[in-house]
Amino acid sequence: MTAASEPLHDSIEPLLGVKHSLTGRLWRQRTYDERLALALSQRLDISDILARVLASRNVPLDRAAQHLEPKLRDWLPDPHDLCDMERAAQRIAHAMTRREKVTVFGDYDVDGATSSAVIKRYFDAAGVDLQIYIPDRQKEGYGPNTAALLNLAGQGVTLVITVDCGTMAYDPLDAAKQAGLDIIVVDHHQAAGDLPKAYAIVNPRRHDDRSGQGHLAAVGVAFLLMVAVNRILRDTGWFDQSGIEAPNLLDLLDLVALGTLCDVVPLTGLNRAFVVQGLKVMNSWGNVGLKALADVAELTRAVGTYELGFVLGPRVNAGGRVGQSDLGATLLTSNQPDQAAKMALALDRYNEERRAIEAAVQQAAFEQIESHPEQFKDRSLLVVHGRSWHPGVIGIVASRLKSHYQRPVIVIAVDDKGLGRGSGRSIMGVDMGAAVAAADQHGLLVNGGGHAMAAGLTVERDKIGALAAFLEEALGPTIEQVRAVNELRLDGLVLPEAADFALVAELQRAGPFGSGNPEPLLAFPGVRVVHGQLVGQDHVRCVLAGDNNGRVNAIAFRSADRALGQTLLTRRGAPVHVAGYLRPDTWRGGEAVQFVIEDLALADP
Repeated sequence: MTAASEPLHDSIEPLLGVKHSLTGRLWRQRTYDERLALALSQRLDISDILARVLASRNVPLDRAAQHLEPKLRDWLPDPHDLCDMERAAQRIAHAMTRREKVTVFGDYDVDGATSSAVIKRYFDAAGVDLQIYIPDRQKEGYGPNTAALLNLAGQGVTLVITVDCGTMAYDPLDAAKQAGLDIIVVDHHQAAGDLPKAYAIVNPRRHDDRSGQGHLAAVGVAFLLMVAVNRILRDTGWFDQSGIEAPNLLDLLDLVALGTLCDVVPLTGLNRAFVVQGLKVMNSWGNVGLKALADVAELTRAVGTYELGFVLGPRVNAGGRVGQSDLGATLLTSNQPDQAAKMALALDRYNEERRAIEAAVQQAAFEQIESHPEQFKDRSLLVVHGRSWHPGVIGIVASRLKSHYQRPVIVIAVDDKGLGRGSGRSIMGVDMGAAVAAADQHGLLVNGGGHAMAAGLTVERDKIGALAAFLEEALGPTIEQVRAVNELRLDGLVLPEAADFALVAELQRAGPFGSGNPEPLLAFPGVRVVHGQLVGQDHVRCVLAGDNNGRVNAIAFRSADRALGQTLLTRRGAPVHVAGYLRPDTWRGGEAVQFVIEDLALADP
C-alpha cells in the first residue's frame, strides 16, 4: 500500500494465516479491482493506498472526485423524484401562506428530533408559526397515536407532518382523516404493500418510489421537502409579496448531518454530502442549541463524525430515552442562549442517568441469555424481555448484545399492562425491518417496522414467544449463511514505524466513515505488546512495538473481560497480529496517532 506496507491481492488465503482470531473470525484481505485502483490513482493524483481503499468500496471512476470532495450540487436530486413530494410540498406551502395551524409529529430519537427541528427552523425563518409534538416514549410509544392526533385536531390544527414515523400507522391516520386532519408522512422506514390513509406519504422506501433515495435518513427526506416547499414559495413570489427573505437552506445542514450520522444510514452519495457539508456549517456554531450542547459536553475541538455519533447524538437522544421526550427537538430549535444552556444541562444529566439504567438492563439481558442456554443456544436470532426494563435504553442494549453474540437481537421492555416495547439490531446482510413488518402483517404485533439494520415494535407479552419463533423461521437460514462466513475484511498490512500522522491524514480523505463506507481496517503483523494496562472500568491501553523499534499507542475498548483484552494484559513481549483502525489521537492533540484495536490473533514466535 505504501513503501512500508504490503500490497493487497485478491487471495482466498487467510491474511497472515489467521483462520480463527480471538474473536473467532477468519481474516481476509478486502478485494478490489486493481485496474480501477490504478485508474483512480492516475486520474485523481492520489496515493496507492487511498486509491485501493476507494476501489475496494466500489467508488466509480466517474464519481470518485465527488466522493472525495462531496458537494450538494453534485448529489442533490430533484425533490419531486420522490413519490408524493409535489403534493406534500404544495399542501405545506398552502398552509404557510394561509397561516394554518401546523404541527410536526416527530419520533423521539436523533433522526426524529433533527427532522422536526429542520422543518421548525425553516418555518421560523419564513416567519410562520409551527409547533412540535414528540410523544412520551413510555406513555404513548413510537409513532402517531389516535388520542394525540385527535387532541391536536381539537386544538384547531389542520395539518400534521409526521417525521421519522407514520408509514405503518394505519388506524391513527385513518382516525385523523375522519376528524378532518390532513396528514403528511415524512419517513424512511420500510413500507408494507398497502399504505395508510394520508394526504401524502413521502418515503423513498415506498414500493412504488423510483427515486433511488432509499438510503436517506428521515432528516434527509425532511430537508428535500423543505427544498421543494422553498421552491414553490419562491416561484409564486410569496417571499417578495410578504417582504420576507427566503430562508437559507444551507443553514439547516448541521441538523441534517447530525440526524444522518446518528441514524447509521449509508454514508454514500447524498448522505455523504450532507455530513461533509453539514459539519462545516456546524463548526461555525450558528445553531444556539448545538453550541450549548457542545459547551456542556466540554467540546473544545472541531466537531467530526465521532463527536456527532458519540458526544452530541447521545445527549440529544437522552431526553427521549429517560426524560422529557421533546427536549432534544426543543433545544435544536432554540435561539435563546440562556434557555438553551439550561436544556443542554438537563440533557447532559439525562444522559448520565441513561448510562446507569443502560448498564443495569444490559446486565439483566446478559444474565437471561447465559442462564438459559437450552433456550438460546440454538437460536439464530435472540429475543430477550424483562418487566422492569426501561424502554428508553433497549435499543442501545440490543446493539451491545448484537456485537457480543454476533447475531441479530431484539430487546423487549414489558410494562405493567403486559405490553412490550421492543427494539432490534441486525447484522449486515439480514433485513430485520422487513421481517418485523411481515410479523406485523401476520398479526403478531400491535405495530412495528424499521429498516435493514434496526427495527422497533410493540407486542403483547403472551405473543413474544410466537414472535421469536416467526422471526427465527423467517430469518434463521439467512442469519446462519451470514454467520458461517465470519470474516474480518482488512484493507492491508502496515508496520508500526509507518503508522504516522501522514498515513492517518491520507486515510481520512476517504472519510467520513460509517455504514456503506467502512473505515479502513489495517493490521500490524507480528508485533509485541508492551506496557498493557487497564483504563477506566473495562478498556485496555497498550503500546505495540515492531522489530525496527517502531511503536504506536493502542487501545481496545470494552475488552478487559474478554480474551482480547486479557491477552493484551498478560502476553507482553509475545508476538501477535493486531487488527484495528489508525486514527488521530484527539486527546493528545498535535500529530499524535492512536490504533483502535478491533481484533487480535496469536502469531508464531
